Amino acid sequence: MRGEFADIVYDKCRGIMSEILRPKNTSFFSVGFDLILVEKSLPYDLYVNSSTNEAKEKFVRIFPMNGILNSEDITTFKKKYHQLYIPETQRDMYLRSLVDCSGVADTLKTEIIKDSAIHYLDTIFDPTKEFSNEVLTETISGCRDSVESMVDVIKDYDVKQVQSLIGDLSFHDFYTYDHSINVSMYCISMFKILRPNAAREEMVLAGLGGLLHDLGKIKIPTHIINNAGKLDDEQFTIIKKHPKFGFDLLEGSEIDCPGVDFSIVKRIVHEHHENFDGTGYPAGLKGNDIHLLARVTAIADFFDAITTKRSYHEALTPEEALGVMSRSVGKKIDPKLFELFSNNISKVVDRAHNKELPSDFDPCQPHDVLPFRQVAAKKQQTDFFKKEEQNFGKVAVDDGAKKKKAS
Repeated sequence: MRGEFADIVYDKCRGIMSEILRPKNTSFFSVGFDLILVEKSLPYDLYVNSSTNEAKEKFVRIFPMNGILNSEDITTFKKKYHQLYIPETQRDMYLRSLVDCSGVADTLKTEIIKDSAIHYLDTIFDPTKEFSNEVLTETISGCRDSVESMVDVIKDYDVKQVQSLIGDLSFHDFYTYDHSINVSMYCISMFKILRPNAAREEMVLAGLGGLLHDLGKIKIPTHIINNAGKLDDEQFTIIKKHPKFGFDLLEGSEIDCPGVDFSIVKRIVHEHHENFDGTGYPAGLKGNDIHLLARVTAIADFFDAITTKRSYHEALTPEEALGVMSRSVGKKIDPKLFELFSNNISKVVDRAHNKELPSDFDPCQPHDVLPFRQVAAKKQQTDFFKKEEQNFGKVAVDDGAKKKKAS
C-alpha cells in the first residue's frame, strides 16, 4: 500500500516533509532497514538525518506512524538514505514490533533488545551521568519494555536453547550489563519450566527481577565492580551491601509500571545472595523463606557467571558447570530448583574435574580466573525430591501466599 505515503516519501521528502523536523529535545536511535515492520501498521515514525554537517543534525520525518510499508518501499529507502532513525520516545513500540518482523533471526532480534536494555542500564550505572529518582523510574520503565520484548522472542525457549542463544550474542566491556541481561533471559526460561502455563506478565516479572538484581551496584565504586581479580576483605564487605542498596533505591522511589508487582522485584533484588542453608547475605534467610524468584535468580546468576565466555576467562561447558553447581546444592542453591534446571539443560553432569567454587564466590563479579579449588571425590546426591516435582511446578510466584494460608 504505497498510495499517498509513498508519494510523500519519494516525491515530496525535500518539500512538504522537510517541514516536519525533529521535535524539540527529542533524541533518536538508528535502526536497520531489514528490521522495519512491513505489511502491517507501523507503530513508530521514521526519520532521516538530512544534514551534511556532522556537527549539526537535522532530522526529518519521512514516514509517519500508522502507515504501512512493503518490501519495495524498504528497497527504495536503502537506495535513497544512508540510515533510518526512530525517536527515542518510541523505542518501546519499536521493540515490541520486532517479534512481528518475519524472516529475521531470533539472534538478531535478541541482540537489538539487549542493546536497548544496555542503553537503559547505562543511564543509571554511568557515574558521569546525574542520578535522580526520576531517572531511575524512567530507566526501570525502559527495562520493563526490554524484558517484555525479550519474553515475546524467547517465551518458547528452554534453558538449553537460551544458553545457546546467549553464546551467539556479542558481549560488552562492562560485565554487569551483559551478566544482568543473561540472568534475565535464564530467569524467564526457568520460570517457564516451573509454570508452563505462566501468563506473560508473570514471565516479565521473573525477567525484570533478573535484569535488576544487581541494581544496588550503582552505589558501588566502578573500580570495585569491574575488578576481575580477587577482592580484598574491605572491597568484598562493600560489595555485600549492594542487595540492600538496590532494595532501598526501589523502596524510596515511586515507580509506576502497570502489571509489575514491585514488592516481588524488591525481594529478588534484596534476596538473590541469600543461600539455601542460611549462610548468605544480607539477612541470612534460609530455604523457603527466600522468595522463589530470588532462588531462581541465584541459579541463573551462578550458571551464567561460569558458562558465558569472557575476554578474561574461558567458560565451562554446561555439563561442567552443572557438576560445579551440584556441589553447592543445599548450600547456596535450592535442590529442587537445581534438579529441574539441570534436567532442562543436560542429562549429563560432568564431575570428573572434581572442582568446586568457594562459599564466598560472587557470580555478580567478573573474574580473570574462576577461583576453583580441588576437592576429594565423593558420591553426589541425585535424588532431589522428584516425587514433589509435579506439584512444585505449580508453586505460586509469591511464597508468602502459602504462609498466609497456613496461618
